[in-house]
Amino acid sequence: MSHLKRAREVFDVELAAVKAVKGRLNATFNRAVELITYALAKRNKLVVVGVGKSGNIGRKIAATFTSTGAPAVLLDSVDALHGDLGILNDGDIVLALSYSGETDELIDLLPAMKRFAVRVIAITSGPKSTLGQHADVVLNVKVPKEACPFNMAPTASTTASLVMGDALAMAVLDARGFKKSDFAQRHPSGAIGRSLLLSVGDIMRSGSRNPIAPQTMPVRDALLIMGKAKSGSVSVVNKSGKLAGVFTDGDLRRHLAKDDAVLDQPLAKVMTRRPTTIREDALAADAIRIFNERSIDDLIVVNTRREPVGLVDSQDLPKLKAV
Repeated sequence: MSHLKRAREVFDVELAAVKAVKGRLNATFNRAVELITYALAKRNKLVVVGVGKSGNIGRKIAATFTSTGAPAVLLDSVDALHGDLGILNDGDIVLALSYSGETDELIDLLPAMKRFAVRVIAITSGPKSTLGQHADVVLNVKVPKEACPFNMAPTASTTASLVMGDALAMAVLDARGFKKSDFAQRHPSGAIGRSLLLSVGDIMRSGSRNPIAPQTMPVRDALLIMGKAKSGSVSVVNKSGKLAGVFTDGDLRRHLAKDDAVLDQPLAKVMTRRPTTIREDALAADAIRIFNERSIDDLIVVNTRREPVGLVDSQDLPKLKAV
């Protein structure tokens, strides 16, 4: 039995839900971004509150904000009523998630939270709900229906809330001028951190492992250089030592299929001109992006004078734990 039909129906329902929420975005979203950005500039934080499935979504939203340089915490509604409300400071922003806007545990918190000089941003489907009426800004995430066949289990609604949270986090990121280098500082470990902290110069092959040949060299001799370097390509340079092209084992196969005399041809006649390159001071993350965007196995590293100084082999990236 195939379950693909049902799976596709769920995708359709949730995509339609996100599209509906996107269509309602207006100036209130800008206001929410401004409130969060202002609070963060004053060294305040974002306190995310939710119960049940909304709490689970809130945890992810808080984590996204924190990882992008915006201090955020998840506050358990029940614990908050028994002392944890002390985490709030005047000037903080409360991001409250409740699809109905009538979640008892959350509503019970509102009077206590309002005693602090905090602003409340609500992610809810009910602008006129109790939560909506107590919020400074309401972000409406009402969806046409849930993906659940009984229209009961939170599915499309939780997806819409998560996307709204992601949209907020990314808009705040832009507003604060958060840079890739800032992201790297907060991710010192794992593939993300390594790719952002390492430069191309740190991961490239150089010296004897960086095969270079003049464009006048016959293919036969260039293959020996490639073999010695254990590389699938060779950087081809002109008489000034600047990069003129690249010759790969793929080029060899294509030319051999047409003419087996290619081995005696100079590289200038069979090389690929204008190869993809990268600077040695670029981030490893930039190299990874190029590999993902283009169908290449090797990436030539050049200096400011367009001289090939290294080679990044895609097969090296997993060993370096950069992907």
